Amino acid sequence: MTSESGEPQDDESLHPELTEEGRARIREEQRTVRQRADRRAQGLVIVNTGDGKGKTTAALGVLTRAWGRGMRVCMLQFIKERDAQFGEERAARKMGVEVIPLGGGFTWMSENIEQDRALAREGWELCRKKIEGGGYDIVILDEITYCFKFGWLDLAEVLGVLRRRPPLQHVILTGREAPPELIAFADLVTEMREIKHPYREGVKAQKGIEF
Repeated sequence: MTSESGEPQDDESLHPELTEEGRARIREEQRTVRQRADRRAQGLVIVNTGDGKGKTTAALGVLTRAWGRGMRVCMLQFIKERDAQFGEERAARKMGVEVIPLGGGFTWMSENIEQDRALAREGWELCRKKIEGGGYDIVILDEITYCFKFGWLDLAEVLGVLRRRPPLQHVILTGREAPPELIAFADLVTEMREIKHPYREGVKAQKGIEF
């Protein structure tokens, strides 16, 4: 309840007939509400993994939602080539949001693994600065799990940076085969499971759906 001035009003003052027991109950309820409100303000580590489509797409949905709330957001993409022109890069430029490709393309087809390793390390240093600098409410590390799988990045180092991040900052990590240590560390984990995909029927990637 609020007063005519718009200030919060204690429920006890609205009911002078309350017994002391009733007043104590109201005070306890108000204390519980305040605690719940405080708990809502918490930075989360979110992991989107699994062999199904939608991991990056879901992260982009959060980015758009947060941007709509006036939050400071960025996405760093470990696999997509640095001059990528996918739909999300085009949209990000129009929105004034940072979506930064860091990689050299589809790594499992790469002929220069050492270059990919160097790109991953260089990309991670930029990610670290984005996280530690405190200038963002949400940082998305897209397709970073492949860097753990291929041994390009040290998971313990990444988890250390996540532990020390600003308290209210959310970090989203995407990619297949998220390591068990990352899953255990995260606050929210979603596994995308493929049930059916048109690629299996020879249908190529579609504009606006895959790229």
